[in-house]
Amino acid sequence: MYPESTQVIDAQVPLATELVEALGERVILDPEKMAPYMGDSSRATAQGIPLAVVRAQSADDVAAALSWAHRNDVRVSVRGAGTGLSGGAVAYPGGLVLALDGMNRIVEIDVVNRLAIVEAGVITADLDRAAREHGLFFAPDPASAQTSTIGGNIATNAGGLRCIAHGVTRDAVAGLEVVLADGRILRTGSRTRKNVVGYDLTSLFTGSEGTLGVIARATVRLEPVPPGTPQSFRASFDNIGDAGRAVSAIVASTHTPDVLELMDAASVEIIEQYQPSGLQLPGAALLVGQTVGTTAREEAEAILDLCRAGGAADVAISEGEGLLEARRLANPALTAKGLRVSCDVGVPVGELAAVFTGIEEIAQRHGRRISTVAHAGDGNLHPTVEAEDTPDEHHAAEAVIDDITRLALRLGGTISGEHGIGSVKRHELAWQLDEGSIWVQNAIKRALDPHGILTPGRGI
Repeated sequence: MYPESTQVIDAQVPLATELVEALGERVILDPEKMAPYMGDSSRATAQGIPLAVVRAQSADDVAAALSWAHRNDVRVSVRGAGTGLSGGAVAYPGGLVLALDGMNRIVEIDVVNRLAIVEAGVITADLDRAAREHGLFFAPDPASAQTSTIGGNIATNAGGLRCIAHGVTRDAVAGLEVVLADGRILRTGSRTRKNVVGYDLTSLFTGSEGTLGVIARATVRLEPVPPGTPQSFRASFDNIGDAGRAVSAIVASTHTPDVLELMDAASVEIIEQYQPSGLQLPGAALLVGQTVGTTAREEAEAILDLCRAGGAADVAISEGEGLLEARRLANPALTAKGLRVSCDVGVPVGELAAVFTGIEEIAQRHGRRISTVAHAGDGNLHPTVEAEDTPDEHHAAEAVIDDITRLALRLGGTISGEHGIGSVKRHELAWQLDEGSIWVQNAIKRALDPHGILTPGRGI
C-alpha cells in the first residue's frame, strides 16, 4: 500500500526489536493492528505506515518510548482518542505513534480543594460524571466530551460549550506531569490556587499540541454543581446578522448563560436528518443555550427578551439537555453528510454579525454551501464547506476556508479558537503570527526537543 514507507520499516527492524525489548506487548508492529491508530478525525491522512505503535500504560512507558525515539531520531505522533480535527495525531511514515488511551485512571478526586488528578487518557465526560458524584463538575466541555480525552483537550487547549461562563481548558489546569522529548519527566504547577514560582510552564505545555512534551497526567480544577434545575432556551432568527447582534447584546448584558450556541439553518437541517430531535428549522439561524443556578429561569427569560428585541421570530424555554445534545451532534452529522472541510476561526463577539454576513458573501462568491455552528458566546465559529469527495473538490473547498480565515483575521480574530493548528492549518500561521513570534516559538521548540522528534512540522 505504501511501498516507500515499507522500505523504511524494513531498514528499521533492529530499532523495532529494541523497542519491543523495552516495552514488550505494549508495542504493536502489525500494520493491520496499527491502522486504527494512524489517523484522527481530521481530513488529514497518513502518508505511510509507522514503524510501531506504543500503547502506553504509564508515564514510565511514555518515558521509555520517547527515550528510544530521541536516541534513534524517530518522529513521534501523540494520540489520545483520535477526535482531533487538525491532523496533529496523524502517523509519520516510519515513525512512532504514542497512544495514550490506555492511561485512563482517575487517580484522585480531592473534594476539599476541588481538584482531580487524572491520567491523559481519561475521557472528559467520565471525569465529569465522577466529579458529580461528589457535588462537583469539570467545566471544560468540548462537543466531543463523550469520546475526547483530558490529555488531548489540554494539548489543544480545547474550548467547548461552557467557555462563555468557565473559560477554556487552560483555566481548569492546575498542574501537569509531562514527559520531555528525551524521556525525562517534568512536573509543573501546584495544588494551590496561587503560585507565582518560576515561569508558568503549565500554560506553556497547555495548547502546545504535543510539540514540546507529552502530557501523561494532569491536576485539574473542579467546580461546585450549581443548585436548582438548569433551563435550556432557544431563539429562532430569520436573519443571521440579527442573531449575531443578539449574541453581542447578551454578552454585553449582566446575564451570563452557561452555554450559548448558534447554528445556521443548513446545520440544523443536517443535524435533524442525521438524528431527529425535534429542532425546528429556523429561517436563518437558531440560538440555543442554558442557564444554571437558583435564578436560571429568570436569567433565561431575560436573555430571550434580548433576543426578541434583536429580531427573534420564535423563542422558548425548556428543562433538559435536548437542545444541547442536538448541538453536540453537529460534527458527526456534518461528517456523515460528507462535509469534512472545515475550520474553527474565532472573532471578537462584537464582530459576530459581520463574520456571519461575510461568510454568506463568501458562499455566494464561490457558489458553495457553507454550514456554520458556533460557540457564539466566545466568538468561536466552525464553518464547514460542502464538497464532493475528490481531490479537486477538496482543493476548491480549502480555498473557501482560506477566505473565511482571512475574513476572521480582518475582523481582529484568530485562525484557530480551539482545534489547534496541527498539519491542516500550518500554512496559515504566518497570516497571524509575525516573524518574531514564530522565531521565539521555534527557539522554545529547539530547546525542549533538540532532535525535532515530537510532532515535527505541525503546530508551530
